[in-house]
Parts: sequence; C-alpha cells; structure tokens
Amino acid sequence: MSGDNRQEHEYTVPGGDLGLKGPVKTPAPGTLPLRGDLAHIALAGTHLAAHYVVPHIWTVGADGVDVMENTRDDSPVVTRFEAGTLVEVIDVSGDWIWGCLGPDGPSGYMRAVALRS
Repeated sequence: MSGDNRQEHEYTVPGGDLGLKGPVKTPAPGTLPLRGDLAHIALAGTHLAAHYVVPHIWTVGADGVDVMENTRDDSPVVTRFEAGTLVEVIDVSGDWIWGCLGPDGPSGYMRAVALRS
C-alpha cells in the first residue's frame, strides 16, 4: 500500500458524553486500530478501550514493511506498506510499532527499524 493518496488528519477528542449504547461487534484482527488497552482516538464513542490515543505520523523507510497481526516473527501478515507510506503510530514497544493508515485501518504491528519518525 502506498500513502501517496492518503490525506493528513488532525484528530481531537470527541465532545459531549462518550458512551456505548449497546453491543459492538469486535472487528477482525488487522482491521480497525483497536485493542483492549488502546484505540485510535477517532474510535472513541463507537468502540470501548481503556485508553484512546492521538497518533503520531511516521514514514515507512526505503524497504517497506510487513504489517503483522502480532509481534511474533511467524505472525500472519495483514498487509504491506510500501516505502514512503505515512503511518499513524499508536504504540511503540521495544522493537515493535502498532499503527495504522487511519481509523478505518488496516492496522497491525511493524518492526520499528522499518519506520522513521
């Protein structure tokens, strides 16, 4: 995937009362940027997470990067982001980054060395 056609977004915390009004279907892995502990700020009010994050924009390096379901080397690959793709980074933990193209996904884990801030 290339970030050439992707628009930059500025995210803010939604106003008013935030709450879920009923059951929400859990999205498939690699789709929405939603985990039990973290979610993209744009999902506040529609999906429940312990914390919501305004993402930072990083860029995929020259070799591109596989986007994976989890942080194991044998993890299924969700998709691949090509060099120059802008990634919305939600979490950085050691050698791994969890991020997405936007609040609609795709999302997953990427090797930190493959991106630059």
